[in-house]
Amino acid sequence: MHLYKTIAALQTYLRQQSPSEVLALVPTMGSLHGGHLRLIELARQQNDRVVVSIFVNPLQFGPNEDLATYPRNLEGDWELCQQAGVDVVFAPTPEVMGIGAGSRAQTLVIPPESMTSVLCGQTRTGHFQGVATIVTKLFNVVRPHRAYFGQKDAQQLAIIRQLVKDLNLGVEIIGVPTVREASGLAMSSRNQYLSGQEREQASVLYRGLQGAEQAFKNGDRTREGLIGTFEAIAQTMPNVQIEYADLVDPQTLEPLQAIADEGLLSVAARVGSTRLIDNIILRDRRPIIAIDGPAGAGKSTIARQVAQNLGLLYLDTGAMYRAVTWLVQQAGIALTDEPAILELVSDCEIRFDSSLGGSPSEKVYSGSAGGSGRVTYLEKGIGNPSQIFINNQNVTEAIRSLEVTSQVSAIASLGAVRQKLVEQQRLWGKQGGLVAEGRDIGTHVFPDADLKIFLTASVEERAKRRQRDYFAQSSHASQTLPSTEQLEQAIRQRDYTDSNREIAPLQKSPEAIEIITDNLSIKEVTHKIIALYESTVLSLN
Repeated sequence: MHLYKTIAALQTYLRQQSPSEVLALVPTMGSLHGGHLRLIELARQQNDRVVVSIFVNPLQFGPNEDLATYPRNLEGDWELCQQAGVDVVFAPTPEVMGIGAGSRAQTLVIPPESMTSVLCGQTRTGHFQGVATIVTKLFNVVRPHRAYFGQKDAQQLAIIRQLVKDLNLGVEIIGVPTVREASGLAMSSRNQYLSGQEREQASVLYRGLQGAEQAFKNGDRTREGLIGTFEAIAQTMPNVQIEYADLVDPQTLEPLQAIADEGLLSVAARVGSTRLIDNIILRDRRPIIAIDGPAGAGKSTIARQVAQNLGLLYLDTGAMYRAVTWLVQQAGIALTDEPAILELVSDCEIRFDSSLGGSPSEKVYSGSAGGSGRVTYLEKGIGNPSQIFINNQNVTEAIRSLEVTSQVSAIASLGAVRQKLVEQQRLWGKQGGLVAEGRDIGTHVFPDADLKIFLTASVEERAKRRQRDYFAQSSHASQTLPSTEQLEQAIRQRDYTDSNREIAPLQKSPEAIEIITDNLSIKEVTHKIIALYESTVLSLN
């Protein structure tokens, strides 16, 4: 592991690395704890190289705040980073970052006032301007593909996402659920200020949030009811002084009078002299089941069966990529011409039709990044096999051809294409009630899925299945089909490509339950997943 304190040294090191590597940044102010280590753990799992920045940012502290006394422990942080497998610790001084005492003129980044004047911004004037400025500088210095932030600082997370979108910074922002102590207290560097008794008292904040969550599950969607439930519990601890409790939209931070789809209940309080924040996301959505695994493991068939048995929608993400691949081939566009492919994706319409006659209901969601590309679901008869259309042409059979199969991984590895399609998938996922399968559903598309399954099988077993599929699809007895050995070689190559692609590689989520499907029937695997759903998801709702 390397420690750099200058921009020149860090950037020289990064230039020496392979340009194909995926780089992650975990910005921190040091005094690392379990919450930071969870960010680092995920960054380590999902990227080739991880940079952790340690910088106590003067710009985000007010005149009477704890800049001078904020916990600092670079030596201890260094040891934790080394144990966690970090590649580089970047620990600059304010002067190196251009915000020292001698820096008279500074360009500052000012986020939307509607996002900075609420919640913590009511009492911490200029705080989020300081956060936005230093985060922008760090992104420009490190140039990461992804950056990791904790959900505990939900307002900061929303502002940074808006910042990246508005300034086209090209960094994927990964929000990571809050890590808590055994008492439920959200982990924070400022917890060091608390005495043992205060730490115990502070846990009432999470109990209050849990109380509001239970009220939400019981049907209360109102601002007054949810905030009132939290306050009734939090106020039982006299030494805990509530600064605010508010219900806002998690993305825009606009106040909510009632929750339609999801809401952020955010709170701040002082325990003794220590200021603490916490929050909880309240979602009114049906469960999501994410099924991941390598090609040929039976994901599509199993996902359809699970969806049909549970009365959920089958979101065929793999078919979306196959349909785009087919369209690219029909248009005669080279796989290396990513701009032309992206233009094609932006203007295409993908439609899944499970209806059996009649007039099915239609729900349309459009990608938020511009363009007219969209995904439409015709919902009547969800349990029936879907017919897949692209630009009103039925490609259900065409997308299973050898030609499409041989190139779909290359199309799926194009970052801009994946971004477009993932945006559309997530829009559908907002209401839940679906089963989705792929190679990064649980790690990337729906990281908050209620049940995550990783289906796999040996290469030999997957080759046999693929060969049976080709025989079943063959319309001419004389048609030359690949041998088992050829299929095994192709599957190994596909596994390698999917596991090493730059954008969203095939990975097993830490929360996923692995099911090896060799020697198991479709019915047996389906029953296993349904049993898991009933014993985990349904038991919690």
